[in-house]
Amino acid sequence: MPDKHFSDLLKAHRSIRQFEDRPVDSELIDRILEESLQGSSSSGNLNMVSVIKTRDAERKARLYELHFEQPMVLQAPLVLTFCADTFRTRQWLSQRGARLNFGNLLSYHVASFDAIILSQTVALALESHGMGMCYMGTTLHSMQEISEYLDCPDHCLPVTSMVVGWPAEQPNQRDRLPGKAWIHNERYQSPSAQDIDRLFKDREVKGWERYRSMGQEMITEMEALGITSLAQYYTSDMKYAPDVFERDSAKLRELLEAKGFLP
Repeated sequence: MPDKHFSDLLKAHRSIRQFEDRPVDSELIDRILEESLQGSSSSGNLNMVSVIKTRDAERKARLYELHFEQPMVLQAPLVLTFCADTFRTRQWLSQRGARLNFGNLLSYHVASFDAIILSQTVALALESHGMGMCYMGTTLHSMQEISEYLDCPDHCLPVTSMVVGWPAEQPNQRDRLPGKAWIHNERYQSPSAQDIDRLFKDREVKGWERYRSMGQEMITEMEALGITSLAQYYTSDMKYAPDVFERDSAKLRELLEAKGFLP
């Protein structure tokens, strides 16, 4: 792909949450998945990933519940769940008389990072075919329930999910932090208080406007909680509450132990 075409693809990225009522071709999806694995880096070429496709309406209805009842789960014709999977590799090792490995925390990291790398390649490939997608961070908060529902064995856990379909909306591209906020030369360069004010200025304005544009109900709830800025919103009970993250962090540790990734 010429440089310009790839740049255009990146600039056209949008998170799509509304989809047309038409299916996505099964053979095309499988081809995209296979080509994406071929075109993604994989630690040691072990391919310790699995992708579970959910199309069935009844099964999507349960995933809808597990993903905090986000309407896009029901509307999209396809849900993809990307899993960190060392189960298959451990089976292979066992059947070949090799020493067992990949049942530890480092292996979970390797497999989960490979799954995330694959998911982003898939996202770009889907968009190159005109489809839309949206990641669902709720996967991390419902990992145990999703893994049980999808029959994931030990040493296999979902790490991210995405809804897939033909876009029925054309939202504006979301703003990102400028390169100066996160591109470092030679070593990490800690920002000063003045740097933070400058680097987050546009985000604070645009993000605050975006959330307040969602309607009076959103504004009323913000005011009831005393939220007066984007930063306050992000760690409020409306978004990413610290106590919820602490609770789900503890659940994740317990789950990693139960699934064989921690002693």
